[in-house]
Amino acid sequence: MTETGSKHDDSKDIAQSEKTRVSKQSRISNGLYIVATPIGNLEDLTPRAKRVLENVDYIACEDTRISSKLLNAFLIKKPLIAYHEHSSSKDRERLLNKLQQGETIALISDAGTPLISDPGYKLVAEAQDLKIAVYAIPGAAAVTTALSIAGLPTDRFLFMGFPPNKQQARQKWFDGVSKIQASLVFYESTRRLPECISDAYTVFGNRMAAVCRELTKKFEEVRRDNLLSLMEYYRDNGAPKGEAVVIIGPPENIDDDALLSFDQDKAIKLALKHMSVKSASQFIAELTGKRKKEIYARAIELSNDE
Repeated sequence: MTETGSKHDDSKDIAQSEKTRVSKQSRISNGLYIVATPIGNLEDLTPRAKRVLENVDYIACEDTRISSKLLNAFLIKKPLIAYHEHSSSKDRERLLNKLQQGETIALISDAGTPLISDPGYKLVAEAQDLKIAVYAIPGAAAVTTALSIAGLPTDRFLFMGFPPNKQQARQKWFDGVSKIQASLVFYESTRRLPECISDAYTVFGNRMAAVCRELTKKFEEVRRDNLLSLMEYYRDNGAPKGEAVVIIGPPENIDDDALLSFDQDKAIKLALKHMSVKSASQFIAELTGKRKKEIYARAIELSNDE
């Protein structure tokens, strides 16, 4: 009788010990958690991210409908608070007040790592100013995912967000970074991709580039080629579906001595004897690595002088 009672007490102790262990593992410190979520494949949510989302008091997100789908997939039930680029300073103040009262909040974006071309930096900055702890829960990001498989230089890169929608503004945007010795990375709507690649070719000339589409999803695609070939491909095939990250390689190193000995005007005049201004400009731009826009303007001048 005593022996049976002892065994029963032992199993109760073991169960209580396991319950305490799980409780300690689940416990998280007070503060704001910046949590990366999958950009496509749900398996990319890290165990740490899942644990944090399960244990915070609130989850701040861009679109509650999109985030609800993610949380439902992992059976996570937490109050959602909308926080996006149109949120006011009062919305931010409400979140900060909750944090100051000792509650925990996770900030997530619709996909990927928050603050990478997403709202949130003001919330993080003000939280830090108020001495509220801010924790990074790293994971998927479309920028680094694309860079890892694009086959273009990664030792130095500039992330640029989204380009302007209008052609003139977009070309000016590209022109402002045309001399930077780094790979240029930006997001673009696939429906604007043909026009965007065309403008990139006009400004950058025929650099190498990659369009990384539907990353981590079933129809993931990396199309790597020079800008002229990419421009022709999307012109002939139209805009693809899905979401895209575009990477444009840095300017190629040009031999200064070779440039000094190269008579650009003479080459343009020779090309104009056999080609249209447009074709001649494209040919010389590819030959020299200079921007087609500059060559085209000079070709117009020379053709008018003839």
